[in-house]
Parts: sequence; C-alpha cells; structure tokens
Amino acid sequence: MTKIPTHSAFAAALLSLAAGSASACATCGCSLSTDAATGYPTRPGWSVSLQFDDIDQSQLRHGSRAVSTSAVAAINDAGGDQEVEHDTVNRYTTLGIAYAPNDDWGLRVLVPWVDRGHSTYASATNPVTQDQLSTAKIKGLGDLRLMATYQGLLEERNLGLQLGIKLPTGHYGGANADGTGVVGRHPATFRGGPLSTNDSPDNLVDTSLQPGTGTTDVIVGAYFHQAVATNIDAFVNAQYQSAFAQRLHGAGQDFRVGNTTFASFGARYEANPEVVPQLQVNVSHKSADQGALADNPDSAGTVVYLSPGVTGVLGDHVQAFAFVQLPVASHLVGYQLAPRWTGSAGVSYSF
Repeated sequence: MTKIPTHSAFAAALLSLAAGSASACATCGCSLSTDAATGYPTRPGWSVSLQFDDIDQSQLRHGSRAVSTSAVAAINDAGGDQEVEHDTVNRYTTLGIAYAPNDDWGLRVLVPWVDRGHSTYASATNPVTQDQLSTAKIKGLGDLRLMATYQGLLEERNLGLQLGIKLPTGHYGGANADGTGVVGRHPATFRGGPLSTNDSPDNLVDTSLQPGTGTTDVIVGAYFHQAVATNIDAFVNAQYQSAFAQRLHGAGQDFRVGNTTFASFGARYEANPEVVPQLQVNVSHKSADQGALADNPDSAGTVVYLSPGVTGVLGDHVQAFAFVQLPVASHLVGYQLAPRWTGSAGVSYSF
C-alpha cells in the first residue's frame, strides 16, 4: 500500500490537541484527529507545522436540540438567572515543532495563538434587543503543550502511546465570586456594549472564555492503524486530558477546567499518494468545569462529528490537509453555543 511520505516521525502527532482541549466549553475546541489526517509517522527527523482552526459557535443548544434566543431569555422572564449568549467565534493558529530521534520515539511542542470574538446579551429578558449586546475580542497566547509518543511496541509500529502535559501559559482568570476583585493573569474585558461600561471587575469576560485555563493538565492517549483493504488504511485513537494543578484556588476564586476525552475512528483511501481523501468520526466528551468561577451548568457535554477531508503532497518535504467537521449528534448540559460546522487546515515541512 502506498503511503504519503512522512519524512519526520510525529510530523502531525496530536496537533489537534492545541485547539481541542484547552477549552472550557463543550464545543469550542477542535476534535479532529490531525495525526490520522496526515498519516501516522514512520521516520525520524524534524518537522515544523502550522494549523488553523475556525469554529463559529452561532447556535444556542440545550440537550440535543437547538433553542431560540427568546426561549433562553424566557428563563429570566420567569425570575431565573440565565446568560443569553449570542455568538463565539474561535480561531486557533497552532505552531508545532517536532523531533524524533529514532523510529520509536517522538517529542513535540505545540504553541497555540487564540483569536476569539464573543458576544452576549447577559441575563436579558424578552424582548431581546441589539442594544443589550456586549462584545469582546480576546487575543493571546494559549496554553502550551509538550507531548511524547512511543510506537515501538509492535514491529509494524502501528500502535502508539502518548503522554503529555499542558502548561498554563495563556492569560486566565476573571472576577472573584463576590465581584470585589480580579484574580488570575491579565483576564480580557468587554470592549463594546453595556458590560464594557461597568467598572472593573464587572467588565471582565468569563473565566471559561480566556485564552488559557490557569491549570496544568496531564494528557494520555493511544492510536492504532492498519490496512483493511487494498489502498484503504483504517485507524482508531483516543486521548484523555485532566487538570491536576490549578493557579486559581481558594474560597471564592477557584477554577478547574473539566476533563476532556476525545475518540476518533476512520479510514484513508491511498490509491493516489499525492491526494488522499479521508473520512473521520470524532467524538468529544467534556465534564463540567469546577469552582466558584466556573459556569458549571453550561460547560459539559458530548458531541459527535462527521469529518470529511483530504491530504495532499505539495513537495518532497511538504504536505497539507483540509477538513470540515459536521456535528451529527450532541447532548449539551445547560444552554451552550455550538457550531453548525468547523473547518481545519494545515501544512507541515519535514527535514
């Protein structure tokens, strides 16, 4: 079976984690398996990669169905206290640098840049109007990841184990629970609308929307791939991430991002090594964030995506990919913004 050339081992290993698992909502990260998209590694060496993910959360959802803005605001009409969100646009650009000293081991650092636009009507009641809309633009370095991969268990090197750590390098924090002060490191503020006119800390964006989470997380994973027919290679992989240390702690100012599990399976059609179409099924599950600064009811859920895409060779050492993720099933706790589709594209250079 012909393979797309992979001159660097681990040229794409876990690139999707840079966008996918720093998120404090159930649908604002990328769950695409990028290592499967570009073909699993086979050779030692260096590689540099760049990935762009676009996730526009423009649809309010509750459980497994879409809900209207007025339906969410009706909770406040009845005396509740429910945020009525409008839109969150996440754009992640991730630089990856990888080195594999031999065929078995690989190391990688992933450096994400977060560009996020967010708008909300806050705890609006009906009728919801545009003058109630507050907006924020959140940009900055995200949380850096360091990953190690071992695939020497089988002679074919088609079974790999992964271990990594996420560091709290991005800005994080927000207002403390009683609204008397700011905690964290340079949390973003609203720049337009009613909330932007409030004095600090009442003008701060929620902790869950900051570029970083303020936590140190462990990441573990595994993958397996194998030819199942002529020119068809199938794969399955899974990754789990959990915070074990947090910088936001103490009464009224603590935050711990929820645990995240990603699982993917799919197949690549490799009749033409220059252009390889692929279909993935990606499942992500996130538990609720914890702490006084967490939006507990509106941060957990499970989403299933169908992800068609293509990988192509652009030169002897260069390959690129592009994928679209289409949500086909979801169950979100509380009222959350979700995307109608997401897009991912990337390029890598191996040497």
